[in-house]
Amino acid sequence: MANKEEKADEKQSSWKDFIYNPRTGEFIGRTASSWALIFLFYLVFYGFLAGMFSLTMWVMLQTLDEHTPRYRDRVANPGLMIRPRSLEIKFNRSIPQQYSKYMQPLESFLQPYNDSLQEANEPCPEGMYFEQDDVEEKKVCQFKRSVLRQCSGLADSNFGYSEGQPCILVKMNRVKTPLQMQYFPTEGKLDKRYFPYYGKTLHANYVQPVVAVKLLLTEDDYNSELVIECKVEGSDLLNSDDRDKFLGRVTFRVQVSK
Repeated sequence: MANKEEKADEKQSSWKDFIYNPRTGEFIGRTASSWALIFLFYLVFYGFLAGMFSLTMWVMLQTLDEHTPRYRDRVANPGLMIRPRSLEIKFNRSIPQQYSKYMQPLESFLQPYNDSLQEANEPCPEGMYFEQDDVEEKKVCQFKRSVLRQCSGLADSNFGYSEGQPCILVKMNRVKTPLQMQYFPTEGKLDKRYFPYYGKTLHANYVQPVVAVKLLLTEDDYNSELVIECKVEGSDLLNSDDRDKFLGRVTFRVQVSK
C-alpha cells in the first residue's frame, strides 16, 4: 500500500513539475527565455506573411480599374427582363385583387422614371451614342415616364389590367410577336443616346431604358393561355442560341379571364 501511495505522489509531483518547475523555472517544459524566443519567432514569421499578403493585394489593386472589371463572367449579349416579375400572368379583369399584385410592382419600378425626376437629366439628341469617356462625372439622358403613354400608369393607374389589356415592361431593343400590341416608345425601339452605361459609381442616376408593351387582347384571347416571346435585336446581338434560351430573349405567359 505504501509503494502505491508513493507512486501516486510521484505522478502528481511530475505533473506539477511539468506545468511549473520551481527548481528550474520552467513552464510546460520551457524556460521564460525559451518561450520568449518562440513567441518572437512566430511574431516575425506571421508578420512577414501578413506583409507579403498586403503587398500582393496592393500590387493587384494597382492593376484594376475602379469602374471596369478585369474578368467578366457575363456574356456580352444583353439579356431581357420583364416587369412585373412573373413569367405567368393570370388574372380575372373583374377581380381587382387578382391583378393588383401585377400593378404595384409596375408603379414601384417606374418611380425613378417620373418626369419631375428626369427633368434633372440631359435632353440628349436622338440617334447618337452618348459617349462620355473623357468626362469624370457622367451625365444621364432623360427617359421620361410619360414616353410610355398608355402604359405609363399616369392616365391609367391600372396599367390596362382592369380592361383586360395589360401592360408589360420589357428591357430590350425591339419586340416581335404575332399578337396585336402597342409599343411605347414607338415600334419598341430604344435610342442609342441611352448608351453606353458607365456603371453605378459614375452613372449614379442612370435608369435603364425600357419598352412598354400593351397587349390588345380581344374577346377571343380571354380564358386561354397566351405565350409571348420578346427578343432583343440589333447588330452583333444574339437572340436565337438554342443552348441558352434566355440569351437576348424572354418568354412569358399571360392568361386573362372575364
